[in-house]
Amino acid sequence: MTSILKVTGLQVAYGGIKAVKGAAFEVGAGELVSLIGANGAGKTTTLKAITGLQPLASGSIEFMGQSIAGKGAWDLVRQGLVMVPEGRGTFTRMTITENLLMGAYVRKDVEIEADLERIFGLFPRLKERRSQLAGTMSGGEQQMLAMGRALMARPKLLLLDEPSMGLSPIMVDKIFEVVADIHKQGVTVLLVEQNASRALALADRGYVMESGEITMSGAGRELLSDPKVRAAYLGE
Repeated sequence: MTSILKVTGLQVAYGGIKAVKGAAFEVGAGELVSLIGANGAGKTTTLKAITGLQPLASGSIEFMGQSIAGKGAWDLVRQGLVMVPEGRGTFTRMTITENLLMGAYVRKDVEIEADLERIFGLFPRLKERRSQLAGTMSGGEQQMLAMGRALMARPKLLLLDEPSMGLSPIMVDKIFEVVADIHKQGVTVLLVEQNASRALALADRGYVMESGEITMSGAGRELLSDPKVRAAYLGE
C-alpha cells in the first residue's frame, strides 16, 4: 500500500490536557478509511492537527511523503489536502454558486466551470437553487454544499468530519451515497463518523479511537462484525 497520509505518534494538547495521545494511522492512495469513536474521543482534534488548524505537541504527519507539520491550512489546500469541517462552515451570505467557486479559489486552471457543472450533476438540488443564499438552506443541503465546495478544490485527500451529524435519516442515506460515489470516482477519503455502522460498511479499512488513542484497526467489514465494536458503538 502506498500511503498518501501517515500519522505517527500524534499528540495534541489543549492547555495541560492531552486530547490526542500518540495516535498513529495511515491512509493509502485510493482508500476510504473511517475513523470512528465516541464524542470527545479526539477525532475532530486529529483532523484539525492534520489540516494545520491545531498545533501538534509532538509526532509527525506526512502527506504524499512530505512532512506537513506546522504548515498552514491554505498551503495544504493548494497541495490537495481538503477538509469538510464539522458544522459545514458554509458562507451563509453568499449564494450556492459563490460558495462552490470559493472552493476553487486557489486554482488557476480553465476547468473550473466544467467542475462546477460536475458538482451540480452530483448534487442536483444545488443546481436547482444555485442563486439561493447558503444561510437559507436546510442542514442537509448545507452539507451537500460543503462537500461540493471541497470537491471544487480537486482534493487528493478529502477529510470528512461528521458529515451525517444532525441530519434526517433520508438525508443521511443521501450523504453516505455521495461519499461512496466520490470514492468510486477515485478520491481518497478519510471519514470521521459517530455513525459507526454506516462508516465501517463503506470503509476499506477503519480505526477506532478512544480517549485520544487508536485502540483497534482492521478492514471495515471486520471491525463492523467485531463483538467489542458492536457492543461499544452499535448498542449490541
